[in-house]
Amino acid sequence: MRAVVQRVARAKVTVNGEITGEIAGGLCAFVGVGREDTELDADALADKIVGLRVFEDGEGKMNKSLLEVGGSLLAISQFTLFGDARKGRRPSFGDAMEPEGARALFEQFCSRSKSLGVPVETGRFRAEMLVEIANDGPVTLLLDTKKMF
Repeated sequence: MRAVVQRVARAKVTVNGEITGEIAGGLCAFVGVGREDTELDADALADKIVGLRVFEDGEGKMNKSLLEVGGSLLAISQFTLFGDARKGRRPSFGDAMEPEGARALFEQFCSRSKSLGVPVETGRFRAEMLVEIANDGPVTLLLDTKKMF
């Protein structure tokens, strides 16, 4: 699984004018599921994101996790993270998992994050979403479970 994780002051996602998820502060994670991913990847990614020390401590150093600052997670499914644009100009998405399996692993990721004590908001799977982010820092990280082990 892959994720683009941003530290945010606030973030929200709307679908057809309806707010489906909104957080006051914490992390926004755009999450893509690859063909080879399993529940182990979903759990590992959730563990990594919840434990990331990207929030400032009293000395201004990034030393605190989402749990330590009482932040929330806005999780957005995004298969385009598996887009391959090395050839031509139109990305290929052949490395992305098919929708049913991807939905199950995305939901596993969200469930695991919640079980670790983090409030989780989401967009709507396979929907056209408008995501508004106030990136705090800015702090943006790229994560890939195939490169974590």
